[in-house]
Amino acid sequence: MNLRTVCSMTLLAACVWAGTVDKSKVTYSKDVAPILNQRCVECHRAGEVAPMAFTSYQAARPWAKSIRENVVTRTMPPWTADPHVGEFKNDRRLAQSEIDTIVAWVNAGAPEGDPKDLPAPPQFTEGWNIGKPDQVFDYGADFTVPADGVVEYQYFKVPTNFTEDKWIEAAEIRPQHRDVTHHINVLILTEGQNLATGALLTGFAPGVQPLRLEPGTALLVKAGSTLLFQAHYTPNGHVVKDRSLVGIRFAKQPPTLRSITDRAMNVFFKIPAGDPNYPVKASWTAKQDVDVWALMPHMHFRGKDFQYTVVFPDGRQEVILNVPKYDFNWQLGYELKKPMHLPKGTRIDCLAHFDNSPNNKFNPDPTKDVRWGDQTFEEMMIGFVAYTIPLTPAAPQATSE
Repeated sequence: MNLRTVCSMTLLAACVWAGTVDKSKVTYSKDVAPILNQRCVECHRAGEVAPMAFTSYQAARPWAKSIRENVVTRTMPPWTADPHVGEFKNDRRLAQSEIDTIVAWVNAGAPEGDPKDLPAPPQFTEGWNIGKPDQVFDYGADFTVPADGVVEYQYFKVPTNFTEDKWIEAAEIRPQHRDVTHHINVLILTEGQNLATGALLTGFAPGVQPLRLEPGTALLVKAGSTLLFQAHYTPNGHVVKDRSLVGIRFAKQPPTLRSITDRAMNVFFKIPAGDPNYPVKASWTAKQDVDVWALMPHMHFRGKDFQYTVVFPDGRQEVILNVPKYDFNWQLGYELKKPMHLPKGTRIDCLAHFDNSPNNKFNPDPTKDVRWGDQTFEEMMIGFVAYTIPLTPAAPQATSE
């Protein structure tokens, strides 16, 4: 039984169930718009990553059948974590009741209903998901993306010119030309740091959300730091000039927690040609007590699955994230519903498998051994770990009698 058959059977079963719903009462205005507003329009609106908007009945109606198929098969919203492992506050999965409502609406002919029933539309700051930034940085120069060929990773160092330490509560990358931008990462470099040792500020890639920290939590950018943009372009037949940017919001109050993003990574692997299930391991160890709040696995087209396992100092182990079907097209981060406290010395073991066989339809070339490399026809194995540490209150100032 192939995937198309399974999806068709799933869709048919949902449609049969929806036949028991009173279709006359399911409308876009009253029932479907609230679901799309809450779950979809952050991406499905003008200027964002999705190719079509769902911000009105007129915009969504032509896509009704496609919406139904994608929610029934749980292709959308994208979410690749094993639902039996861990709980995540940014879990994008639709509730079954939401899926049933969309199916009933489409089966009824996708009626609009009374526009008076429409909920208030969600409010977004034009051009930004984090709200209006306090400061914006760009490359400092245009980069010309050629019409074709392979473009090496581009790096742009941009001084912050901060004369004092700054605390960041939100950051967002805005590519100027999304159609040729595969991903952009922005790192924070202090003196003597480089790409391998710098702290990650935020990233842009399909599925990646901007950095938004909880109140009281912030990321430190030290005075004199430099921002390093790492940009990966994929030419699409047209020459374009790109000057992408990152916007940041400063914390309004002194934070009590500092957020840090670190990584478990392995750069020494060699995936044999034709191997359908090659394992690669990497580990990260907490150098002090920390509270882990987010995880993000990263591989390329041969990435098959990825798992995070916590190994406590007493030997106890717990799997905290399992991605059984890794999808390079959706670079998702997973925010724990409740931060996990790890005492000093706790280790996080990451295990990934790669499919370098001809059965992997995304495999650029199953006849070649594959090593670490920047380009997507090469591979990476990184398990990002975001955690917080408490900030020590400043000692009280001495006062004269």
